[in-house]
Amino acid sequence: MKKQIWGFAATVALAAMAAVPASAHRQWMLPSSTVLSGDDVWVTVDAAVSNDLFYFEHQPLRLDAVHAWAPDGSEVAIENKATGRYRSTFDVHLTQKGTYRIASVADMLMGSYELNGKTERLPRGTTAANLAERLPAGATNVQTAEANNRNEIFVTVGEPTTTLFKPTGKGIEMVPVTHPNDLFAGEAATFQFLLDGKPAADLPVTVIPGGIRYRDQLGQIDLKTDAEGKVAVTWPEPGMYWMNVTTPQTARGEGGEGGPPPASAAPQRRAGYVTTLEVMAP
Repeated sequence: MKKQIWGFAATVALAAMAAVPASAHRQWMLPSSTVLSGDDVWVTVDAAVSNDLFYFEHQPLRLDAVHAWAPDGSEVAIENKATGRYRSTFDVHLTQKGTYRIASVADMLMGSYELNGKTERLPRGTTAANLAERLPAGATNVQTAEANNRNEIFVTVGEPTTTLFKPTGKGIEMVPVTHPNDLFAGEAATFQFLLDGKPAADLPVTVIPGGIRYRDQLGQIDLKTDAEGKVAVTWPEPGMYWMNVTTPQTARGEGGEGGPPPASAAPQRRAGYVTTLEVMAP
């Protein structure tokens, strides 16, 4: 299903991270394991954009923005990177005890300006740093809004730690009440989500178990964050789960069903969050 999204949201990153129907593309990273033990261990991560979680049938996730951090906050090298026709893959060497973060974060600006009596949209790839050079001479009535997207996973060696969960204050971020590497089927897990550093109420949360190619029902769980930005998820069974949190999307515009709003419309603050969580048997 093709989906028209105005401005910068037309990029794969934004389209894939929105809460979307089963036929739309989803962005994800899938670690070979989320809980490990030992003194010299590795994790391999597959990364792709696809219809069926977690299968490779659409396009790879580009690795330019992917980084990893050790439990002490130091950055760890992304090793053995490779990008094929349908997926990317890479390794991370885990030499410390505790919880690692592996993430791809994109920050951009969307919006519009007026030139010679016409309203134009900002070109793709515009950021706060390059806005001035992207605007043509004579542009007026410049309107911008931030778009932030975070795709991250967590991997723990030994006992879980929480040192890497300090918010940056930008975009949607997860502050776990329940540690993301301490999840069990049949038990409720609670996560808090922040938007630009503040508790984000009423954000739509989508949870989908992997393996959808081999079952008739999608198994999607639709939730919303409460007044404190918290949401509780009870896992129906063990396995890998895709979780997506987004800012609410603009209603359909002049383009009809799924079409973009008018170019003159004020830009909307957008942010998206994606993670893959492993749920263990009790």
